[in-house]
Amino acid sequence: MSTVREGLPEGRYGRSADERADRKLKIVGSVLGVGLLGVVGWIGWDYVGGQTVSAEVIKFQIVSDSEVKVHLEVRKDTGVTGVCTLSSQDEGHSEVGRADFTFGQRDARVDEVVSLKTTGRATTVELVGCQAAGAAS
Repeated sequence: MSTVREGLPEGRYGRSADERADRKLKIVGSVLGVGLLGVVGWIGWDYVGGQTVSAEVIKFQIVSDSEVKVHLEVRKDTGVTGVCTLSSQDEGHSEVGRADFTFGQRDARVDEVVSLKTTGRATTVELVGCQAAGAAS
């Protein structure tokens, strides 16, 4: 009786098409994974390292129907002039005030109370954003 082989002898004719495809998929997956990590790292570095001016609204006080006092804590690089934009809304969430405030102190941390003029009674104040003076929006 003769024996019947069910496949090619192992290793005799090179790699099978499946093994070659698996290797190509592993290489492509590795390259894409490294590329994705690079992009995420670059975006993170740009977000954290790229911001030279940031701020936080500590508290605000509604003084009248046309004014709100806002206590801001601004963090910036020493010697950089920062510009922060504040917006205030009324009870119906309509904007009643918006203004830019400039912080030219040479300190890296500035605590300041600013006065935001409004066209109606404000109920909330929002920090829209901060940037270095002269930076593009």
